[in-house]
Amino acid sequence: MKSFVTNLSSSKAAMVVGIAFITSIFIVTLVDDFLLANFVVPGDTEALASDIEANSRRFGLAVFGYLLVLALDSIIGLALYVVLKPANKNLASLTAVLRLLYAFTLTIGLFALVFQIIDVYGYASVKLTGYIFFALHILILGYSVFKSAYIPKSLGVLLIVASFTYIVFFVDFQLPETLAVIIMSTMAIAELSLSIWLIVKRNRLPEN
Repeated sequence: MKSFVTNLSSSKAAMVVGIAFITSIFIVTLVDDFLLANFVVPGDTEALASDIEANSRRFGLAVFGYLLVLALDSIIGLALYVVLKPANKNLASLTAVLRLLYAFTLTIGLFALVFQIIDVYGYASVKLTGYIFFALHILILGYSVFKSAYIPKSLGVLLIVASFTYIVFFVDFQLPETLAVIIMSTMAIAELSLSIWLIVKRNRLPEN
């Protein structure tokens, strides 16, 4: 992992961030809209075991997909460290650590769910903890981008705003569907905009 970071240039790290994020969007869409469509898991371990057994192949592919996304999240965190390090090493480190904590937390929760150590309600609690780390990651990422001087400040502001939209995962606001869609879109657009900018402008980034 250390060699991955030290041997990665800012331009290559920017490409890694962009490709990894876009790939993760594709995988999540595939898993949520196809593999897990109409796949309902009740909140007790006995029923969960039956559902997994009845849909073992599909459930296994979904778990593999989510683990792959979490692996990509870890790679994104490390690559962002390389991109942001020239501006502020401490902020870059904090940004990476928070994303790694998010990926680690959800990975542990997912394995616990698969091996029926916890039920879906327990997994929801673990997932909520992970989202706290992720929301903080997006907040620090936005601030780091804003202060970087070589990435547009508008992207930093967009990320900071997006970080506060994650409050919908922590508080049950019972939002209208249209507003919920807007909030979810803001989350996706913020990271996607940064990813596309990094791919296009990667050769203009300062090296460590």
